[in-house]
Amino acid sequence: MAPWIVLRSRRFPFSLRLDGRLPLVALALLLVTLAAMVINMGVGEFKIAPLDVLRTLLGFDTGNPQHVFVVLNLRLPRMLLAWLVGAALAVSGNIVQGITRNPLASPDLTGVTAGASLMAVFFIVVMPGLPRNLLPVMAFIGALAVAVLLYLLAWRNGDSPMRFILVGIGLEAALSAVIGFELTFGRIDLVTQAMMWLAGTVYATTWAEVYSVLPWIGTGLLIAVLLARHLNALNLGEEVATGLGAPVTLQRAVLLLVAVALAGVTVTVAGTIGFVGLVTPHFARRLVGPMHEGSQVIAALVGGTLVIVADLVGRTVIAPAEIPCGIIIALIGAPFFLYLIWKNRERF
Repeated sequence: MAPWIVLRSRRFPFSLRLDGRLPLVALALLLVTLAAMVINMGVGEFKIAPLDVLRTLLGFDTGNPQHVFVVLNLRLPRMLLAWLVGAALAVSGNIVQGITRNPLASPDLTGVTAGASLMAVFFIVVMPGLPRNLLPVMAFIGALAVAVLLYLLAWRNGDSPMRFILVGIGLEAALSAVIGFELTFGRIDLVTQAMMWLAGTVYATTWAEVYSVLPWIGTGLLIAVLLARHLNALNLGEEVATGLGAPVTLQRAVLLLVAVALAGVTVTVAGTIGFVGLVTPHFARRLVGPMHEGSQVIAALVGGTLVIVADLVGRTVIAPAEIPCGIIIALIGAPFFLYLIWKNRERF
């Protein structure tokens, strides 16, 4: 049995029960993430050696003034946004799986991401004259509307993991059809922009995009960690959690709101990147156990690393052309989804 680290606060009403493996696993993941970032920032049409990338990040002179502009203004924002998007999707997926007690659940497979994409495509193609700062709000509204509809349909006459996933797939298919309808009648230049965005990419990221999502994602990740103990209670089952005095309905609603906000805001800057929320929670639980206080942290680190590595692969495999990171992750996530279905075939 792994040792446990218990953190409590007398001033604030929360406690964290962390697996003793968490610091070592987190440090290892951070090192992998930093290595992937450095390598990624060095590749491209203007190649930079990893050592020069490190020297530029640390503020040392590399002898080439172009390094500062390329690393700090072009490639560092892309890496930071990739990590934020991956972390947000991973934690969102971990919450959704915890709420539903369904290993197949994730924001993209339940239609939540499609709801955000529907509103974002409407913003880009149908109403391009709207202020840009409304995009995160519209994506959140779309994701929340789908989450509420999913909740009402899937929890009718009791919760069912299979009904939840089937309703989610149905909603995702219906929303995808509506998105296709929007694209059919849009201007060709706007449709091209939307299609590239829907593939899931962090291409041409600027600091403005990083700053626009940082408060949303940072706040959402913090709340997700602080509320992780409620997920532990929900995993015991609704009857057991209610018997322990937990306000199940309220906890589930708040956690679902956090998951929707995290998934929705990623759509506004990176498009539809699927399977991150499905794959990463399973790896996190394997690394630090089922307690959500630790798995939330590790899921965020694994998710951020996954998107950065996928972006690196997409930038190098057919260079100088680029494959969107969403496509690379789908090549990993789709077989993993089939594996999960086969592994849980008796349960469903």
